[in-house]
Amino acid sequence: MKKIGVLTGGGDCPGLNAVIRAVVKKSIKYGWEIIGIRNGWKGLIEGDVEPLTDYTVSGILPKGGTIIGTSRTNPFKREEDVQKLTENVRKFGIDGVAAIGGEDTLGVALKLHQIGVPVVGIPKTIDNDLSGTDYTFGFDTAVSIVTEAIDRLHTTAESHHRVIVVEVMGRHAGWIATMAGIAGGADEILIPEEPFEIEEVCSHLTARYDHGKKFSIVVIAEGAQPKKEDLSVAQTGEEGELGHVSGESTLITQTDEKDEFGHVKLGGIGHFLAREIKKRMGVDTRVTVLGHVQRGGSPTAYDRILATRFGVAAVELINENNYGKMVALQGNKIVPVELEEAVSNLKTVDMDLYEIAKIFFGR
Repeated sequence: MKKIGVLTGGGDCPGLNAVIRAVVKKSIKYGWEIIGIRNGWKGLIEGDVEPLTDYTVSGILPKGGTIIGTSRTNPFKREEDVQKLTENVRKFGIDGVAAIGGEDTLGVALKLHQIGVPVVGIPKTIDNDLSGTDYTFGFDTAVSIVTEAIDRLHTTAESHHRVIVVEVMGRHAGWIATMAGIAGGADEILIPEEPFEIEEVCSHLTARYDHGKKFSIVVIAEGAQPKKEDLSVAQTGEEGELGHVSGESTLITQTDEKDEFGHVKLGGIGHFLAREIKKRMGVDTRVTVLGHVQRGGSPTAYDRILATRFGVAAVELINENNYGKMVALQGNKIVPVELEEAVSNLKTVDMDLYEIAKIFFGR
């Protein structure tokens, strides 16, 4: 009889509990023992685990978040943590680990696989930026949430003749901004893949005013970057208003501090852009930062089904001793791909899709 562990790492997102439920239910079919590793890789370092049973996962399918907790812990920051982790794998008799996470969590999984820890990956990120899979679970829910928010903001923007800037998640990839922007009828969509010119944005919005449309919705991903010349102009005379500007790029951040994976805390690009629009166009401008609401709450039906399929497929890989793989959606099939393929390059927005979005800019 095998004993397997399951953990969730990185930011939470809708569908995590659906995966956990599927892993447990499928494992029970094999007669295996399942333990939940609390708070991501931190739990495996500290030996913080709990048994998961059929009763434990009853009723969690529609529930957001994760019943076993999560963290952004990176075991490879400290050599002693890697040692503790591998010792606990042996101590608890874990035959395989199902690691549910995004680029960082699965990057750790790859390194652990390379030193002999039996691990399989399950792709989770609302940003939809993992390679090897067409979609990650959580993304569909995030797009639905943002689309609804845009729909609601349209009515208040139109009533008050305002430009409303909507800041959404998307550090390196603008999938949420692009998909929700198209679905919500946004008048401008700004993404990390294509640095923007403030004057061009204002030109598009002015064109709408010239056509009698006295309001606009601008969707901007948190990782979107103004061109450097625009940023230098905007900085003059406005000390302290831009927050922190990354020294290596034009990323606008909340703080210079970094997490254990070296990521800065993004935020503020929406307020920066809104100030520039108001200053250059003289129109009433507001900002809505959707933040963590994008990854909270109940998952969509699509994400519940995808998460369930991923969980079942991961257990099947463990049954086959097929470690070092990530389950992935390709077309309508769930297939295994190498963890190395999944984390080697981020999957950025299909620019053909973004060109479709551009058709509606300034209209």
